[in-house]
Amino acid sequence: MAQTDEMSTAVPEAPARPRRRRARRVLLIGGGVVLALALAAGGSAYWAYRHLEGNLGTVDIDRALGTDRPAPLPDGAQDILVLGSDSRDGENGDLAGGNTGGTARSDTTMVVHIPQGRSAATVVSIPRDTMVSRPACTTTGGQELPAATRVMFNSIYTSGGPACVVKTVESMTGLRMNHYVEIDFAGFERLVDAMGGVEVTVDAPITDPYSGLQLPAGATTLDGKQALAFVRTRHGVGDGSDLGRIGLQQKFLLAVLSQLQRQGTLSDPTRAYGVADAATKALTTDQDLGSLTSLLTFAQSLKGLQPERMKTVMLPVVADRIDHNRVVADEAKAAALWLSLRDNRPLPSTAPSASPSARGRSSASAAAHN
Repeated sequence: MAQTDEMSTAVPEAPARPRRRRARRVLLIGGGVVLALALAAGGSAYWAYRHLEGNLGTVDIDRALGTDRPAPLPDGAQDILVLGSDSRDGENGDLAGGNTGGTARSDTTMVVHIPQGRSAATVVSIPRDTMVSRPACTTTGGQELPAATRVMFNSIYTSGGPACVVKTVESMTGLRMNHYVEIDFAGFERLVDAMGGVEVTVDAPITDPYSGLQLPAGATTLDGKQALAFVRTRHGVGDGSDLGRIGLQQKFLLAVLSQLQRQGTLSDPTRAYGVADAATKALTTDQDLGSLTSLLTFAQSLKGLQPERMKTVMLPVVADRIDHNRVVADEAKAAALWLSLRDNRPLPSTAPSASPSARGRSSASAAAHN
């Protein structure tokens, strides 16, 4: 399960006269895969609010990282680190792909950059097999972890927890992560089921015995189990490596946003509450987002964001010269990508898309596994 600090127990003042409200927009960004989440229940009774608030897990990123961080962007732009956790103990032990002995890993990582005005966004996926330099950081348990070179990106969550992942990403990008959103895989499955499934369209059939995914070409409505396999599959697409499935994760993200923004998606108050309940159970956030009120306020600020105005790219990488089953950042292209976000400029033409159909099989896929 996802690593969390103590859950928020703050209780808002009860409204004088509980009443029914129209379902508000629910927005999920991420993989794992999710980016930001706004929730509103179909009923606003005091007990329902307390229940949803109690579902949320929080982690104090600011306390762990201190002041040695990039400065916030002066134009009000926001950067959110979205992480899908691949812990296999507890409920997650039944997920396709086998048991990892309870070791928690980050399986999906996206940096979501939202410029001032919040009507557009850029999503940058970081391949989990990327070899990186990890700066010194404080673990979730309060221990000091020394700096290290040649660390595989997804192992940082295992050894240091969320704060060390944020510290590493800030070091890589020069961008301050304003918020942290983590989604637990088992909770992600329940969330998709609460939504009534999510429709995706693929150009070619996908068969992956490792994730258990079998999809025909064309449009398919995925239930929670299928959706989780969809964002985790790697053997059924592209070169069989982590690079191939990133395209599917981003495709799923856009499908979720489109579905939730269709008129009537959350017109049923019962379904709206079910989605909110499943979502809050699946989430761990930084403390600034760690209350229902904060999530709703943040979601309202994103109400102008449309799926067609979201650009999805991948961190530019090349094969690692030491271990060909791993990749490293293409430093020049990666620097240009992060600079374009910091300066609010168009993305460079060298920023790669993550379309699995655009990739042939590579040597990096030979040792890849789910």
